[in-house]
Amino acid sequence: MMQAADLTIWLALGAGMLSFLSPCTLPIFPAYLSYITGMSVKELENNNNIKIRSKLLVHAIFFLIGVSLIFIGLGVGVSFLGQWIQGILAGESGQLIQRIAGIFIIIMGLFVAGWLKITSFMKEKRFRFTKKPVGYAGTVFVGMGFAAGWTPCIGPIFASILVVAAANPTQGAWYTLFYVIGFSLPFLILTFFLGSTRWIVRYSDKIMKVGGTIMILMGVLLFTGQMPRISAFLLKLVQDTWLTNLG
Repeated sequence: MMQAADLTIWLALGAGMLSFLSPCTLPIFPAYLSYITGMSVKELENNNNIKIRSKLLVHAIFFLIGVSLIFIGLGVGVSFLGQWIQGILAGESGQLIQRIAGIFIIIMGLFVAGWLKITSFMKEKRFRFTKKPVGYAGTVFVGMGFAAGWTPCIGPIFASILVVAAANPTQGAWYTLFYVIGFSLPFLILTFFLGSTRWIVRYSDKIMKVGGTIMILMGVLLFTGQMPRISAFLLKLVQDTWLTNLG
């Protein structure tokens, strides 16, 4: 049965996709592929050779392994922290953390949509590498460096997932895993169809506004404790549709 946690997991998946499609990540995506493969962006976009595409995908997978190590590690760590806090506090601790998470996600949603400016998040904080990585192991380290950097768009979105993980420690690792999956899927798809990134970049601002609005709605649901009701409504809707199709 679908529970509140299930809905949040799908939202985490969407948050991962939003992080990749953000104006902070998508425009530099070809440059990252160029760096880890040693090929120029023009060569990557104009080459339809299967061997080159295979090389790109393998490097992309190792890059995402590095990203996943950092993201999932942070998610697990925050989950343990949330359990520790809830163990110290009594009574309404879970509800209190959930409300704090709701407020934080609303603020981050306003920032992601571009309706709120937070100077500290606007600064560029990605790690920079002066030398090209050596082989696939080097690609993993570049992925770790990318994930460890706090970029203007990925930071607020991923931070929201971490706050939700702290509020729901038993599901925290799953939230982070689905965030990573959401980030990885478009990364791999666009690695294969590299020339398709240009038209998506044109609409990235609109994508961020839609994503920011969804984050705000999620924050409101968390703060008001309405997430279980929404999940129950969706469950009933799915069950009714399924029964109707069977009939």
